[in-house]
Formats: sequence, C-alpha cells, structure tokens
Amino acid sequence: MNEENNNEEKKEYQVLNQFKPKNRAVLETSLAPDSIEKNIPADVVWIDDAFYIKKTRFGLYMSILKEPYGARFLTGATEDGVIEMTRWHLKCLQDGTLQDYTRVVNSGVVSGKL
Repeated sequence: MNEENNNEEKKEYQVLNQFKPKNRAVLETSLAPDSIEKNIPADVVWIDDAFYIKKTRFGLYMSILKEPYGARFLTGATEDGVIEMTRWHLKCLQDGTLQDYTRVVNSGVVSGKL
C-alpha cells in the first residue's frame, strides 16, 4: 500500500513538474523549422538593425529577422503590436529572461490508462 502511495506521489510530481520550463529559452527554440523568407527586398527598412515587418496576404503583420537572415519570427494583427512584441521577445532572449514569462497552459499529454 505504501508503495502505491509513493508511485501516486511520483506521478503527481511529474505532472506538476511538466509545466515548468526545462531549459533556458534561446532563439533557435523560438523559430519554426524551415520558416525562412526567401524574397527580401533590397530597400527594406530594418528596425533596430534586427528585423523588419512584412504585411502578409491575409492582412496580418510578420517580423522577419536579420540574423538568422530571413527567419520568420512573430505574427500579429497590428504592425505596432508586432514591432513591440518582437522587440520584447528579442530583449528577453538576449537577457536570458524569456523562461520567466513562459509557461505551458496545456501539455496535451494524456496520463493514466485509457
């Protein structure tokens, strides 16, 4: 009986612990794989010498990074919102504080027997 309680406590700890960020966030984990903008205009205006904003065909705005060159970063409804959040996200990555603001709302893992 005591062994069953220990197993239950261990499972409960694992479930609660899965929502904590495991590693320090880095730029590579913030980018989607194979998400590179291939056609970057020559006259593009780089914001903070780090990214530029592109309007998508659906009317949304997307930030494109300068390093790695052409990497699609954030998408949003307003140009100002994407600029603000791209600056914030890059600053947090640079400072190493992004994991302080990151949490998993739902992991999608089904535990127990089905």
